[in-house]
Amino acid sequence: MSSRKGGEYQIGVVGSFSPGEVDEDLNEMARLVGVEVAKRGHVLVFGLELDGDSLSAQAARGAKEEGGVVCAVVYGSKIVDRDPDMYDVAVYTASERGGPRESVLIASSHGVIGLAGGSGTMMEMLTAYMNRRPVVVMEGTGGWSDQMAGEFFDDRKRAIAHPARSPQEAVDLLINLLEKGEL
Repeated sequence: MSSRKGGEYQIGVVGSFSPGEVDEDLNEMARLVGVEVAKRGHVLVFGLELDGDSLSAQAARGAKEEGGVVCAVVYGSKIVDRDPDMYDVAVYTASERGGPRESVLIASSHGVIGLAGGSGTMMEMLTAYMNRRPVVVMEGTGGWSDQMAGEFFDDRKRAIAHPARSPQEAVDLLINLLEKGEL
């Protein structure tokens, strides 16, 4: 898949939604993923939650702190400025969670990095696989990212969830897969 502007990729970051407390180490790891995306001059794409926070939102904050460009994909159609300093542009999908919003997020990303994750994160990773986008998962973060690390998405064995142990490794690995055109 070709990129825009001479090498700039749109990198989706997906991860656990948390209506309550999230482990601070996970928050920091997610923030550093965003920092690494921005340092390399790529656009970070994430799903903005209107009723809580997520690891992908932490990545967005990290990218903005580093001066990066961030695109928020939002469910619903009511324009809400939740944490407007966290993103540069918002895409409203006029849909709820559970499919259409996640599809827009993945269709807007060249590849995906997953952190921890429940059912929504797994749906995003599967959508990436079905749309032939490479998926890198952060090992040691729990959830579906740990369960899928190094595993094939299905019996066709076309693509695996590529494991990474650090934010730098995750971004480097995803960029390498994109440049080689690999899943």
